[in-house]
Amino acid sequence: MKETGSTNINARVNSAAKSGTGRRSAYRLLEGLKDFSFALPALAFLVIFIYYPLVNSFYLSFTNWNMTKPVKQFVGFDNYEKLLTSETFYNVLRITFTYTVLDVVLTLGFGLLLALLFNVSSRFFNFLRMLLFMPHYISMVIVSMIFLWIFNSQYGLMNELLELVGIEKVQWLQNPKTALWVLIIVSVWKGVGFAMIIFIAGLRGIPVEYYEASSIDGASKWTQFWHITLPLLSPITLFLVVTNFISSMQVFQSVDIMTNGGPLESTKAMVYWIYTMAFSEFKTGRASALVIIFFFIIVLLTMLQMYVSKKKVHYEG
Repeated sequence: MKETGSTNINARVNSAAKSGTGRRSAYRLLEGLKDFSFALPALAFLVIFIYYPLVNSFYLSFTNWNMTKPVKQFVGFDNYEKLLTSETFYNVLRITFTYTVLDVVLTLGFGLLLALLFNVSSRFFNFLRMLLFMPHYISMVIVSMIFLWIFNSQYGLMNELLELVGIEKVQWLQNPKTALWVLIIVSVWKGVGFAMIIFIAGLRGIPVEYYEASSIDGASKWTQFWHITLPLLSPITLFLVVTNFISSMQVFQSVDIMTNGGPLESTKAMVYWIYTMAFSEFKTGRASALVIIFFFIIVLLTMLQMYVSKKKVHYEG
């Protein structure tokens, strides 16, 4: 009898334990579902506006759809073959890379220089930093319209200033040698303030003890900059390089408003070419193939940047 009673008690204990475990599992599941529900709006946004268009573009890239007819005839890799054997593709890619490299180098270079100059805690310098950062919040459409007037060949501000010092007017946006540089100047002016603020945040995160110790050892300001400041800013620099690279590769609005890809296609960037191919020439299938190619180019180059930076990025501690 005692053994039977003991067995019943053990059975009840095991049953209660299983029941408690089941309740805890159900509770954790409900908590997980509740946490997941908070991410649903963002996930829905990504699916509707990013993942679905990308998948649909991949499908359209194998068709000859032109948006004017509902029929989507499958053509296989024909669109990819025509693009990759086109001289225009490599010319546009060269222009896009040239713009991107110059934009990233100049934006980060001037951003770091301004960060070193304006890393001072005072109301006056706070005001100056605010002025430099303000263009970041101005729409690229508005910025392009402003610079379209500044670089106007007839009555633009830049030519007026050149005439004051005895230099003839320059056809800024009509000359293939200067048009791309104007677009780069526009992008640098808009983005340098953001780079400056991020670099200042990085500078203020570097412990002062490093500079004090190096000063005791006789290190100059230049030595401190190369061996302390730059290495400890490398994570910030990597972030700015990657984000600016992706943004510059997708330049569109300034090209569309200021140059329309001209003159002589000297500013015909990749995204602008995709746009004109799809909505002006109505070669939607081929434009979709160009989207996919361009997407993989950006992904591969970004991965390459991350791989190369592994040994050059220094994290404190």
